[in-house]
Amino acid sequence: MLIKTRGIVLSYLKYRESSIIARVYTEQRGVQSYLVNGVRRAKPPGRIALFQPFTLLELVAYVPRQGGGLTRLAEFRCAEPFRSLPYEVRKSSVALFLSEVVSKSVREEEENVSLFRFLHDSILAFDQQEVGVENFALLFLLHLASYLGFGVETGGELIDQVAMAGPAPTGSYFGSGPATLRLREFEHYFDELLRTPAAVTLPNGVVRRELLAVVIRYYQLHVENLGEVKSLEILSEVLGG
Repeated sequence: MLIKTRGIVLSYLKYRESSIIARVYTEQRGVQSYLVNGVRRAKPPGRIALFQPFTLLELVAYVPRQGGGLTRLAEFRCAEPFRSLPYEVRKSSVALFLSEVVSKSVREEEENVSLFRFLHDSILAFDQQEVGVENFALLFLLHLASYLGFGVETGGELIDQVAMAGPAPTGSYFGSGPATLRLREFEHYFDELLRTPAAVTLPNGVVRRELLAVVIRYYQLHVENLGEVKSLEILSEVLGG
């Protein structure tokens, strides 16, 4: 059986000489993994670009008879050509980071119209965004948490949960003791992000990096086996953190 659906690329792995296994969040069937043959060949050129993080696709896909598992794409094409996202280093780094978080946080193989619409519309808005790019990842993750069932309304709620959780995983910048006191300094920044995002004023890249680390820690408390988000370091460097 074939289905036609929109999809959002999350990541891909190289498979054999010229193929990939793409992980895609689809409008009709949630997270799916697809074997895509021949896209890494030199001709026709450019097809692998369609599987960069957060690319928006229209797909015709085979549905496994038993449900779940790896299947194939019969057809695929770009649904919404980007204006800036793949071509600006800051934006593409944000997309890489957020696609990693989404891939680790969203695992359901079922339809979720509101979540798909949020992801789709946020990506398109980010592509067109000209100011405030550096804060997009924070805003996106705070809103995504609501769709995943653990959103907060105030910065105090978020900080309370992170502070009460105890020591963070090895390698994180905060944990117990004085670092917990540092967390309290972030409450008003999160309040601004949640209530008046257009007017948020983060002083520098260092604070932005710390806020992102706090949000990732918060996600680790709510998403089982989230683990380390490796692209956070890359994003921090690109955004001046």
